Amino acid sequence: MKKSLKPYDILKRVGFNFMIIFVLLYLLFPFYWAVNSSLKTESQLFMTPATAVPRDPATLEFSPTLQNYSVVLRDGQFLRGLANSTIVATASTSLALIAGSFAAFALGKLRFRGRRPALYLILAMTMFPQVTVLTGLYAVITVLGLSAIVSMIFSYLLFTLPFTTWVLTSFFKGLPNELMESAQVDGATPFQTFRRILLPLTAPALVTTGLLAFIAAWNEYLFALTFTAIEPGSRTVPVAIAFFTGAVAHQEPFGEIMAAASLVTIPLVVLVLIFQRRIVAGLTSGAIKG
Repeated sequence: MKKSLKPYDILKRVGFNFMIIFVLLYLLFPFYWAVNSSLKTESQLFMTPATAVPRDPATLEFSPTLQNYSVVLRDGQFLRGLANSTIVATASTSLALIAGSFAAFALGKLRFRGRRPALYLILAMTMFPQVTVLTGLYAVITVLGLSAIVSMIFSYLLFTLPFTTWVLTSFFKGLPNELMESAQVDGATPFQTFRRILLPLTAPALVTTGLLAFIAAWNEYLFALTFTAIEPGSRTVPVAIAFFTGAVAHQEPFGEIMAAASLVTIPLVVLVLIFQRRIVAGLTSGAIKG
């Protein structure tokens, strides 16, 4: 026989389900509203009250349009921004993972003087607001004469590299020390142990941290806006969207901006769907001590 639930248990379960639904609605509603707005014409966007789905202003019938998406996909500035964002985010994420994995291996598995202060220093670097280093960094880049694309790639390492190093260090710490000891007995060097044994075991962690670093670089706006001020052709997609202009003077292309924002999220959603199993494994494996 099934055990009957007490009123308190029922109330707790109902409350938990309500909170889950509330959080889902809270997180998904902005994206839903962006897609809804992107499917409306300018006249539909100014309807009062606003409609939950695109409707014809005269008949109130369901009437979506792909006009905003057509305009955005024909916009050379937006397409160039997509290409620039792909280059910058991919390069900065790759460099962060390469350097971060080496640093995490050293901090997580090797013993040397100053290891703990180095860990806390890395953690402290993640706490500094980006705007505090922007002016000095821009002056250094101007003196060195670096292009906007290269400047953004190395600048994004300021917040992606400490994050990836800190997170990956916890995963390397969780790997059994017996793996290194066995490899050393077999004559493997520390680098060979890292490359052939430990690094493949941290693949879920690499995917998880890499995806988070990619999203941070893909969505970054402040550095991109500053470094591309004199190189408009190097603008990334967030900056390109911010500089959208309407078809006529003094027009705010709200529908086109929403269409561009919806398109920009597609690569991120695809990456999450492709690597969802490794992401889940990476999020959970850090909680298990090897």
